[in-house]
Amino acid sequence: MTELSAPFAPDWVSPPGETILDIAEERGWTQKDLAQRLGFTDKHVSQLINGKVPLSIEAAQRLERVVGGTADFWLTREANYQSHRARLDAAEQNVQWVSWLDELPVKDLMASGAITKCRLVARNKPQVVEDCLRFFGVASPDEWESHYGGMQMSFRRSRADQSDIGAISAWLRLGEQYAEHAETPKYDKDRFVQALHEIRDLTCDDPDQFEPKMRTLLQEVGVVFVLVPAIRRTHVSGVARWLGPTRPLIQLSLYGKTNDKFWFTFFHEAAHILLHAGSRKEKSAVFLDDPNTHPSDDPKEHEANKWAGDWLIPRQHSTRLTELRSKSDVVEFARELGIHPGIVVGRLQHDGHIEHHWMNDLKQSFQFVE
Repeated sequence: MTELSAPFAPDWVSPPGETILDIAEERGWTQKDLAQRLGFTDKHVSQLINGKVPLSIEAAQRLERVVGGTADFWLTREANYQSHRARLDAAEQNVQWVSWLDELPVKDLMASGAITKCRLVARNKPQVVEDCLRFFGVASPDEWESHYGGMQMSFRRSRADQSDIGAISAWLRLGEQYAEHAETPKYDKDRFVQALHEIRDLTCDDPDQFEPKMRTLLQEVGVVFVLVPAIRRTHVSGVARWLGPTRPLIQLSLYGKTNDKFWFTFFHEAAHILLHAGSRKEKSAVFLDDPNTHPSDDPKEHEANKWAGDWLIPRQHSTRLTELRSKSDVVEFARELGIHPGIVVGRLQHDGHIEHHWMNDLKQSFQFVE
């Protein structure tokens, strides 16, 4: 397959004035002659020729009369010149921002297709800076630091090592990009609860069956749901956040995901949406969660954990967990509750009723299909 060549991007530009000067010289006009014909001062014509002043609509109309070509031609020539000059200025500025790349998971973003893949050598890094700015939707690293760095104040972490802002912000941004193209109605809490009942019934299905149903159910009630592959150093398996006053987002990574952890994480994030969005301040929180870690001291995390656990295995049935002694017991109990046996195994392990290496063959592992 033939590779597409890179777009032509010269490292030089010429102002429209050079074309004007060429035409004037062909006609034997001096700059003074040209200035008289155009009705401009000698100084202004000199500045115009050297690109020191922009070519205005009025100047384009005068050029059309004096040297030929249309006013649109001259204005397009000026626009192209300004665009090229801005590009060169930006490239020069990007050189000064190359150190910012050290804060970002650049290779992960390339691997995900979020930015163009290339070798991270010195000559390529200014363009990588440009690609990262476009990916994050910010004008400069300062705006990135202000927005995503400032977002740290809203992070509700479930583990202490969730501190790599570059990695976390990149993973969050991937979810934001999906949400920007997802059309959802206004969030409806009551319908969300009903959707969660229906989603619980999908826990016995395979991912290729439940995932599209799950996405549709959530979309219909105004909840954006997205699966984004994990990025190294994020240590985040799920996040619940509000992208606006009526637009909640649940984002999962499948980080270390067997189906018990997947479903617990999902319902944990759902709990944050249901229980922790009563005020504007709560809606500004970004709940970063990882069920593979020790319990958080945050009371909201405890509340979400309890809600998720009770939703999957209702409290009136949880007392029977200690009676489950064999795989057949677990399978029968799960069948009665209408959930996957792996979820029951995960609960037994979490509560300390069985060792963490027991009955893991009843769990199901999930992987992203590219």
